[in-house]
Amino acid sequence: MEWQPDEQGLQQVLQLLKDSQSPNTATQRAVQQKLEQLNQFPDFNNYLIFVLTRLKSEDEPTRSLSGLILKNNVKAHYQNFPPAVADFIKQECLSNIGDPSPLIRATIGILITTIASKGELQTWPELLPQLCNLLNSEDYNTCEGSFGALQKICEDSSELLDSDALNRPLNIMIPKFLQFFKHCSPKIRSHAIACVNQFIIGRAQALMDNIDTFIESLFALAADEDSEVRKNVCRALVMLLEVRIDRLIPHMHSIVQYMLQRTQDPDENVALEACEFWLTLAEQPICKEVLSGHLVQLIPILVNGMKYSEIDIILLKGDVEEDEAIPDSEQDIKPRFHKSRTVTLQHEGGEGEEGEDIDEDDDDDDDTLSDWNLRKCSAAALDVLANVFRDELLPHLLPLLKDLLFHPDWVVKESGILVLGAIAEGCVQGMVPYLPELIPHLIQCLCDKKALVRSIACWTLSRYAHWVVSQPPDAYLKPLMTELLKRILDGNKRVQEAACSAFATLEEEACTELVPYLGFILDTLVFAFGKYQHKNLLILYDAIGTLADSVGHHLNQPEYIQKLMPPLIQKWNELKDEDKDLFPLLECLSSVATALQSGFLPYCEPVYQRCVTLVQKTLAQAMMYNQHPEQYEAPDKDFMIVALDLLSGLAEGLGGHVEQLVARSNIMTLLFQCMQDTMPEVRQSSFALLGDLTKACFLHVKPCIAEFMPILGLNLNPEFISVCNNATWAIGEISIQMGSSDSRQGAGDCSGVEMEPYVGLVLNHLVEIINRPNTPKTLLENTAITIGRLGYVCPQEVAPMLPQFIRPWCQSLRNIRDNEEKDSAFRGICLMIGVNPGGVVQDFIFFCDAVASWMNPKEDLRDMFYKILHGFKDQVGEENWQQFSEQFPPQLKERLSACYGV
Repeated sequence: MEWQPDEQGLQQVLQLLKDSQSPNTATQRAVQQKLEQLNQFPDFNNYLIFVLTRLKSEDEPTRSLSGLILKNNVKAHYQNFPPAVADFIKQECLSNIGDPSPLIRATIGILITTIASKGELQTWPELLPQLCNLLNSEDYNTCEGSFGALQKICEDSSELLDSDALNRPLNIMIPKFLQFFKHCSPKIRSHAIACVNQFIIGRAQALMDNIDTFIESLFALAADEDSEVRKNVCRALVMLLEVRIDRLIPHMHSIVQYMLQRTQDPDENVALEACEFWLTLAEQPICKEVLSGHLVQLIPILVNGMKYSEIDIILLKGDVEEDEAIPDSEQDIKPRFHKSRTVTLQHEGGEGEEGEDIDEDDDDDDDTLSDWNLRKCSAAALDVLANVFRDELLPHLLPLLKDLLFHPDWVVKESGILVLGAIAEGCVQGMVPYLPELIPHLIQCLCDKKALVRSIACWTLSRYAHWVVSQPPDAYLKPLMTELLKRILDGNKRVQEAACSAFATLEEEACTELVPYLGFILDTLVFAFGKYQHKNLLILYDAIGTLADSVGHHLNQPEYIQKLMPPLIQKWNELKDEDKDLFPLLECLSSVATALQSGFLPYCEPVYQRCVTLVQKTLAQAMMYNQHPEQYEAPDKDFMIVALDLLSGLAEGLGGHVEQLVARSNIMTLLFQCMQDTMPEVRQSSFALLGDLTKACFLHVKPCIAEFMPILGLNLNPEFISVCNNATWAIGEISIQMGSSDSRQGAGDCSGVEMEPYVGLVLNHLVEIINRPNTPKTLLENTAITIGRLGYVCPQEVAPMLPQFIRPWCQSLRNIRDNEEKDSAFRGICLMIGVNPGGVVQDFIFFCDAVASWMNPKEDLRDMFYKILHGFKDQVGEENWQQFSEQFPPQLKERLSACYGV
């Protein structure tokens, strides 16, 4: 007997579906409760499918809604459906996939793929064969409905379809899909391509076996009149470029011609898919030879795509000039991610190098339209092509730029400024001759009457900040800074945001060049505090933090502190402990505390206390959650990470002054827990803080060493680069303090007694890391420093290992600037060579090179080097030394002879 609904039950369900379309929240709540009640009845789901597939008297939205509620039930508790109910639903889906209504067909398709993705592809063996069979139906609705369902299954389960688990159905499906590329209905052609496209990136074997047929079929559809088909053809070619470029190379000329056409497609969705082609091609080694001949056509097309479309301007409220008084809607504020503290060393020729994990995010010129569009894609493509072709791009661009930048229509002029910003990185050499004329023009555009022109001018100027700072300050830096500061106080929120971000970039480039203007800069930033809405306040914190990082101790003047601290502390007091706005404020205060040093003392107590409280609260919440996950929510550990990082900033800025604060708090106990947290970022920040506290107030760290060292040893795992890096650095700082807290007689006189028991916990890991291939530079340098420092306090224990690390040790420290860390590490190496001179014989040339990397070593360290070099020379004799030093590069030879007379 087939299941039949009970009339009264059916009416109840229909009433529920009607109510759930009501806008009234009370009704909505009642609906939720009623749903939960009805879900207790096993055949409630039969009613839902019945309304969807059989009740043709009802309106389509109600029937579709019934299917969507059923889909949610399948998602939540399909495993509890009685077999009879599950079978009824499956059978109804397959019998009605050809419903005359497109909405009902699509709903049934969604329901099928939801059941399939609940592990039911294996237990519903007739599904794929039946859907593939239905494709042959004469009835358009049945064919389209089945294809719609298949496309959803291909999207949701592409990996499973290409596995042995199902006996490789793709061997049948892919050839079948390819036949439908020639179907008379564009909707069906489009489904067929979309299905095959799901298998390109995963290189499904069945597709690779039919790759040439696939490519020929795509070419045959190149001129299709349907825009959805053209879009899917473009998408396929872009993915093939990544996966099977070898099959495309013979046809590359015609593909490029085709994509040039499609990038100008009247349908923006097609143009966007086609524009991705240039972005992807730019990453391929053959880009240059393929595109060289086509730049003359391509560049104008990309430039043309960089104009705002009419719809963009409406969405961006391009004609609203003043909106600073309108509060932000909360969904406009994107979540910010805190980047945990990583300890790095200073290199020759400038600040700590940050090449390794920097996130390139400066191309987001209008990020509130966060959806990807043709303008952004064209700009990104021009940016990457500028990096491939460098100045060869300019002959095609400069003639266009002149017209654009001075165009009377603001939309055109705005796109010209964006072009100029997009090529800033790749074509910087070739642009230099034009900058003395262009930068003043751009500074003038900062005063344009259109807000969107002012905001893009901010971004583009920030892309040339490096050049601006390299010129005499009065020429461009001063006028640029003056105008940017006015824009920070613009009446338009988008301009405020662009100006703040641009100013932060300028601060990073200019560093101490800004010191003469500090009062003027702080007045502006502080004034903005009272003016900004929520979203821009968060960016303002960043600009203040970057300013502190850039000018450092120059900020520590009573008049500057008086301007800056009151508004920051006022915000600090307004925010509750659970407010995520604390993140950017804490990051900002961390930079400010480090820069102000003793100037931060009057403010440090409440800030310190609150950080400790944040850590404590988060740990307590995590403990409750681990014990009773059903009752408590998991804490947001970012609160703890940011608080630990601000404590690091305080310890670094206040130095010994932090001692009393630490004495009056339980931070060491909390730190012990944080160091063992499951989340790597928490451990990373705890080890940074441990190192900073070791430097600032070792007397509070020392009693905990026996508990802390084993944990540090466990974290010397290079799988977590930053955790490992900070743990390594902390071990080095602890070694130095342990060494000097003993009564030191001469260097190397049994001063490391207290450190000895711990050497075994860490040394082997460190030696392993320094010898690992592909270890990031920062980690290598910190590891070398720490090995040297361990050797400085425990030369007897570490020296036997010399031959295993001396070569990579010397190589990783030769590019570090002379500083305290390098000094202690080299003293350690010298002491170890004294204990085990044979350990360096094989690699002595590397030691010579590392010694030569010192500019001005301290006198007694110079003597140590002198003794070792001369000792080695005397040991081998004049003749052997001559032969040995013949291998030196000329520069090294000159340096050693000049500084050490060898």
